[in-house]
Amino acid sequence: MLRQDHGGFMNDHSDARSGDWGPFGRPLFDDPETRALSRVGVVDVGSNSVRLVVFDGAARSPAYFYNEKIMCALGEGLSETNRLSPRGRERALAALKRFATLAEGMGIMPLTAVATAAVREAEDGPEFCDEVLRETGIEIHVIAGDEEARLSAQGVLLGWPGSYGMVCDIGGSSMELADIAEGRVGRRLTSALGPLKLKEVKGGEKGLDAYVKTTIEQIHDEMQNETGMRLFLVGGSWRAIARCDMTRRDYPLTVLHEYRMTTDAVAETRKYIEKEDPEDLRGRAGVSSDRMALVPLAIRVLDRLVQVFQPKDITISSYGIREGMLYEQMPPALRDRDPLIEACRFAEAKDARMPGFGPVLFDFVRPLFPHADWQRKRIIKAACLLHDVSWRAHPDYRPQVCFDNATRANLGGLKHSERVFLGLALMHRYSNKREGARYQEMFTLVSEEDQREAEVLGRAMRLGAMLWLGAETVPGNLAWNAVDKTLTLDLDPRAKSLFSEVAEQRFKSLASALGATGEVRLRD
Repeated sequence: MLRQDHGGFMNDHSDARSGDWGPFGRPLFDDPETRALSRVGVVDVGSNSVRLVVFDGAARSPAYFYNEKIMCALGEGLSETNRLSPRGRERALAALKRFATLAEGMGIMPLTAVATAAVREAEDGPEFCDEVLRETGIEIHVIAGDEEARLSAQGVLLGWPGSYGMVCDIGGSSMELADIAEGRVGRRLTSALGPLKLKEVKGGEKGLDAYVKTTIEQIHDEMQNETGMRLFLVGGSWRAIARCDMTRRDYPLTVLHEYRMTTDAVAETRKYIEKEDPEDLRGRAGVSSDRMALVPLAIRVLDRLVQVFQPKDITISSYGIREGMLYEQMPPALRDRDPLIEACRFAEAKDARMPGFGPVLFDFVRPLFPHADWQRKRIIKAACLLHDVSWRAHPDYRPQVCFDNATRANLGGLKHSERVFLGLALMHRYSNKREGARYQEMFTLVSEEDQREAEVLGRAMRLGAMLWLGAETVPGNLAWNAVDKTLTLDLDPRAKSLFSEVAEQRFKSLASALGATGEVRLRD
């Protein structure tokens, strides 16, 4: 998903000893300009929910230090009364009082807060904002629909710099769309296709279907998208539908971010949702009752949307307006970084026993993958950075912890197959076996060839970890001849004493994984 020119941040040349990865540049999380983003709190006052997110860590893909959502349904009944739901308003104010108190305790006031369709359209919206400011000290910025679309699209760019396609963000009262290409937000618009609004459409099932069909066709005419683009789905109702799709497919990895669907899958899932008992499906899919109540309306919209736009693939994005607000505060130099690599660098700096060894290890293992494209190289780089961050786990559980961390961590710019590849590589950093693992059903998300390549990477990192000479000192060079099936380790003289019986066994294990004969040579 991360499209970059080969002259951009993806490049084969790195200088581990300088602490620099060529076009990757030095880590930015220790720069004063980015360090100011080390903890940022944002509040999203939506038509259906009110949420506080506190981002922690100034890496390009920051961690979620705190994340709390209250389903308030501020926009319920808005079409009939032109006012916010009284009960929703009461719940939202209570939630915002709580969030303000939490933020004071974390030392992150003032919070950045935005309100979307419900507050924007309600005649008592300004009055509600004044009450919130008076009672909590939180100033709510009410944003227009096209601005909401822009921020949601920026949230997608936080996870996929350089991505292209169309972002579709569904809220309670509205649905926003925005084009993205070459890392920029283009044409955008808003529509009244939020589930809370659809509840109030007259004419029963036929009237609802006709309204959705007409509105989406109008949107298509305005957006002027060609078929075959990528569709990014943002919003809680889309995520709930993805949960249902996972349940229907018995999908083994329940991480929503970067989950892929097809147009046919959407149609199948609509049928599945319509025939299943809602309460039973809600329980199996892990969807809240408030959210599940909106799913039958949202799936109608999505089914028609993909029929009309005919996207080449459909991707769930957990990043949206809140992440877009963080992206807004990032300096340009940080926006252009690969979120996966920056997050892994941050993890290495924070948790590894020898921070800085990751780039050395990458240079050490790289000759084993001469035909890797830039996408695979970035996963190898990520693995090298993360190879030692789980050292505190009990030795019996390190392989499992590494796999779980890689496959379930909140990392941007990772397809599900890449998550599993990364998890397998880190698992093999500590274990030569993968058969019989309790998470074995996830291995099916990658090919057998990729499973073997992940094992080679893991065993190579396992060997390299035995040869630490220092955070930025290269212990030796590997040379791999795939034609002759020979693996050679040219060892730096300073590393001779490190090449113990255990290291020798690890070298033989790596050679075995490659189906090669091995030779160790000591440099002059």
